[in-house]
Amino acid sequence: MLELTNLSKTYTLGQQRIVAVNRIHLVVEQGEFLAILGKSGCGKTTLLSLIGGLDRAIHGRIVVNGRDISQLPEKDLTAYRRHEVGIVFQFFNLLPILTVAENVALPCVLQGLPPDNTEQRVEKLLTEVGLWQRRRHYPHEISGGEMQRVAIARALIHKPSLVLADEPTGNLDSSTGQQILELMAELRQRHNITIILATHSKDAIEHASRVLYMRDGVLLQQEDGC
Repeated sequence: MLELTNLSKTYTLGQQRIVAVNRIHLVVEQGEFLAILGKSGCGKTTLLSLIGGLDRAIHGRIVVNGRDISQLPEKDLTAYRRHEVGIVFQFFNLLPILTVAENVALPCVLQGLPPDNTEQRVEKLLTEVGLWQRRRHYPHEISGGEMQRVAIARALIHKPSLVLADEPTGNLDSSTGQQILELMAELRQRHNITIILATHSKDAIEHASRVLYMRDGVLLQQEDGC
């Protein structure tokens, strides 16, 4: 469902040219849970940003479900982000003035989807992540692990085929981080979604179906996960 061909991205910092993603070739099958491991600054976040349509490559192709998103005009790229991909961030990115349920529903509200359908979807997802009883709470009233569960539910609300998770356990203790990884693995099977997880934590290895390693913008080594 995803194919990257000779994908590259560079930045200019003063007089220095930084190669963030360097000629990456990658094929990801529908339903995979791919973990990309690497230290901070290795290019993981940039790679996810390119796949998610948040940034544009300087060279190469990104084909998602048969369509090359690297060539899309901005209007179509925005539609791709809203409908086809869900993103989970390290810092949750919940709006503090909205309740748990309202945060999860926000992508549907922005798309103008019918309220009845949205409410049913919110209830289903919050039940799946174990937070339906917290639906009326605000972000500051729940724990970090619960906030990440809300963020995962929000990423799934518009039924994407692809979910990108950028260091989703980075702000959590090891026990809570394991719970989040287990939840993502369960949701992947339940919803038949493809997950690409970028992390520096080797805890992801036991939950992923495939593991890649990244260093200096290059994908290096490949191992099978569980």
